[in-house]
Amino acid sequence: MTRLQSYLLDAWHPGSEPLRPLVDPSTEDTLAWTAAGGLALGPALDHARTVGGPALRAMSFAERGALLKEMSRALHGAREELLDLSMANNGATRGDAKFDVDGATGTLAWYANLGRTLGDGRWQVDGEAERLSSGARFVGQHVRLPRPGVAVHVNAFNFPAWGTFEKVAVSILAGMPVLSKPATATALVAWRMAQIIVEKVALPPGVFSFLAGPAGDLLDHLGPQDVLAFTGSAGTGQSLRGGDRVLAGSVRVNVEADSLNAAVLGPDVGLGDDAWATFVRNVVTDMTQKTGQKCTAVRRVLVPRDRVQDVVDALGQELSRVVVGDPRVDGVTMGPVATEAQLRDVQAGIHRLSAQARVVLGGADRVAGQGAPAGKGYFVAPTLLVADDAFAATEVHRHEVFGPCATVLPYDGTAAQAARVVGLGQGSLVSTVYADDRDWLGDFLLGAGPWNGRVQVVSAKVADQATPPGMVLPSCVHGGPGRAGGGEELGGLRGMDFYTNRVAVQGDRGLLNRVFGGGVFGGGVSGGGVSGGGD
Repeated sequence: MTRLQSYLLDAWHPGSEPLRPLVDPSTEDTLAWTAAGGLALGPALDHARTVGGPALRAMSFAERGALLKEMSRALHGAREELLDLSMANNGATRGDAKFDVDGATGTLAWYANLGRTLGDGRWQVDGEAERLSSGARFVGQHVRLPRPGVAVHVNAFNFPAWGTFEKVAVSILAGMPVLSKPATATALVAWRMAQIIVEKVALPPGVFSFLAGPAGDLLDHLGPQDVLAFTGSAGTGQSLRGGDRVLAGSVRVNVEADSLNAAVLGPDVGLGDDAWATFVRNVVTDMTQKTGQKCTAVRRVLVPRDRVQDVVDALGQELSRVVVGDPRVDGVTMGPVATEAQLRDVQAGIHRLSAQARVVLGGADRVAGQGAPAGKGYFVAPTLLVADDAFAATEVHRHEVFGPCATVLPYDGTAAQAARVVGLGQGSLVSTVYADDRDWLGDFLLGAGPWNGRVQVVSAKVADQATPPGMVLPSCVHGGPGRAGGGEELGGLRGMDFYTNRVAVQGDRGLLNRVFGGGVFGGGVSGGGVSGGGD
């Protein structure tokens, strides 16, 4: 049986016991084992800093982008194999597996193209130079320089492909080497992708490292120029932020955590309108895609009080068509949750919400999966709840059920109350609003926008064009305030801010012009730097 290895110090290492199993969540069969004991994590991080970092910083943006392009092509070439592994280890349907794997290769390709566009520069110029004296020669110029450390990426179980390589793409383009650690339970896809990268891409030594298995003492070796990017639960994120070494070294930390995302139906959207159809379709997709195991999935469905029954009927009709089972079986449209522990959490969460909201479809009971062995598999039905009072249903705004579950919440039709209900979640990655009324939208965005990292507005004219709200695009920021982690990823050039330091360089304009390649005072910079700060 396969035993996953870690790629450290430019070589593969099996690690020592204890072994941990990776399980097929549809059959409960063991697929592989992993172990991370006895690995030299401190030397591996030092190797990345002292060997991989200088190699990347010596490369231009275009050269770093070329590495990302090689990665994208190599992984795309193994697409069918990766989709099969995702169905086996993640319980993903083929469509869900594509969402993950193609998201990884697509983001790599997008940042590869950005690197090509940035060209021969090796740093970013941040804004225009400022005069610092009465004369014209002494100026100050802000620049963003790659941090001379290592980027440690700790990823969640739900997106082993996309979650891994969206971070890798931005880090490498910014000029920082990477140590990537996927969640152990679903590491099979990420591990195979790491193998492909090592085999197929001409990476400079020390640029890419991979840890298969528990983190052990990894974070005890971080230093002041290192960064830690984490995706997962708010509790774990808080623990990582409070680590002794992280605090002592002022290690930069980015957290993307729990999120009670909302879909908000505006009062001007009529039954049968294009925006209505998109609203119903998006909510159903977010509840069932990846079996609801998405950080961007809709958890709260805000509806004008007089439209609640219409929405429940429409969602119930669509959700009743969902076929739960082994994703490799024809006709199955939703697979299991990823692990037995995840199933227990989902069941407990549904019970917790049902104390303040009534279940109108599905429920917490384990269900039989089509095509799965009798009594096996971590299957649960799509579950829809309705709360009569959005403000009294405090658990709905406090606890995320990370599975195929959402709650319909009534509001009085005003933008102010809709925004207030959204804010009860204390921070979300994304909220989507379906409306055309300009004044209503303006009031809603002013009230709800600060509680979100991203707000998608679906109006009549874009109802057939808008991407699903759960789709994270590399050109727009991903993250959110409060309980969502307070972090920010992607967003074009903005994503590289986390991996760079802003430095104010003060000196002679003529000399700085030569250092930065010309054009410092009163404009952007070409040559050694690239003017930036946005997309």
